[in-house]
Amino acid sequence: MTVTEPNAVPFASPAASSGAPFVTTPVAYDGILLAGFGGPEGQDDVIPFLRNVTRGRGIPDERLEEVAHHYRHFGGVSPINGQNRVLKEALEAELAARAIDLPVYWGNRNWAPYLEEVVTEASAQGHNTLLAFATSAYSSFSSCRQYREDFARILEDTGLGETVTIDKIRPFYDHPGFVEAFETGVREAVEGFLADGIAAADIQILFSTHSIPTADAERSGARDIEWGEGGAYAAQHLAVAAWVMDRVRETVPAAADVSWELVYQSRSGPPSQPWLEPDVCDVIGELSSRGRKAVAVVPVGFMSDHMEVLWDLDTEAAEAAEEAGLAFTRTPTPGVSPSFVAGIVDLIEERLQGRPNEQRAHVTSLPGGFDVCRPGCCENIRAGFKPAAAGVAP
Repeated sequence: MTVTEPNAVPFASPAASSGAPFVTTPVAYDGILLAGFGGPEGQDDVIPFLRNVTRGRGIPDERLEEVAHHYRHFGGVSPINGQNRVLKEALEAELAARAIDLPVYWGNRNWAPYLEEVVTEASAQGHNTLLAFATSAYSSFSSCRQYREDFARILEDTGLGETVTIDKIRPFYDHPGFVEAFETGVREAVEGFLADGIAAADIQILFSTHSIPTADAERSGARDIEWGEGGAYAAQHLAVAAWVMDRVRETVPAAADVSWELVYQSRSGPPSQPWLEPDVCDVIGELSSRGRKAVAVVPVGFMSDHMEVLWDLDTEAAEAAEEAGLAFTRTPTPGVSPSFVAGIVDLIEERLQGRPNEQRAHVTSLPGGFDVCRPGCCENIRAGFKPAAAGVAP
C-alpha cells in the first residue's frame, strides 16, 4: 500500500492528509464525533424519518408506510437514539476515567440531533479537530462511506471545510471489545441448548447481518485487495463468525458438532435488484428438514438492539422458528457493555497516540482496517461519485 501525495485526503487532519493507510503520527483531537443513523421518537416522526432515509430515491409515502408499521408497532419510537444517548454517557465516563479530556458530540445522519447541527456546535465551542466514530463496524457503502460522504457534504454546506477536520476511526468489526459479546452469547446459547437435552448436531448457529445490494458488497473494502465473493463486507462477517465459533469450541468441546452459517436480513430494495442472501427467515424455515431442533441467531452485524434487531430478529425470526418447531434464542449485541465501551476508547487512543498497525488489537487476520480509506473504497456506483472525508480522493 503506497503513500499518496500531500493533501490527498479532503477535510483531514494534517497527520491523515497525505493518504497513508495508517496514521502513525499522534493527533491532538479536541472532540469525538459519535455519528449515528438516527431514528424516530414518536408516531409523527416515522414517515418524515423514512423520507430522510430514502431521500433522492423517489419512494412514495404509501410504500414507506409498509416499513413504518415496524416502528408503529413500538409506538413510533426507535430505540436507537436512546441507545446512543446512553453510549455517549458511557464513553464520556470511560474517557474521564482514563484522564482523556475530550468532549463527545452525538449527531445523526437521518434524524435529530443532525450531524450538521452538531458539527457546527462543536466548531462554535472551538473544537475543530474531530475524530468520528460511526456506529457501524464493517466496510460497505451504507456502514462506512455514506457517513464519510455526509461529513464532506456537511463541511462544504456549512462553510466549515477550511477550519474543521474530520478523521474517522477504522472499521472495528474484529476489535476484541466488539466481538466479545458475540462469543459470550454463542457459548451461552450452546450451553443452554445442551442443558435442555438438545444434541450438539441438532443445533444451528445463524450469524445475521444487514443485507446490502450485491453490487455494493462487491465494491466494499479497498479495491486492490482480493476479498472474494461479497467483497470485504462478506469476508469480514465470515471471519468474525469463524473466530467466534473457534473460541466457543475451545471452551465447549461439544460445540465442534454445532453447524453455523452467515445469513442476511432487512432487505429493502426492489425484487429486481440482487441483494446478499440467504435471508435469515428463509434459512430458519429449512432447518427442520436438515434435522435441526434449535437455532441461535447472532446479530453479528449490529452494535445494539435497534429496530432491525427487535423486529427482524426478535419478532419475525422468532416467529419463523416457532412455525418450524425449533427452540429459538437471539444472542446479545455489544450495546454499552464495559468491554465494548472500553474498546471504543482503545480505538480513540490508537489515533491520539499514532499507534502502529501491528500494535493494534484485532482478532482476525484480514487485511484492511485502514485509518484512511483507499480510492474508490465502498463506492456506490448507482448514486455516482460524491466527495468523502477520511479517504483518499477520488
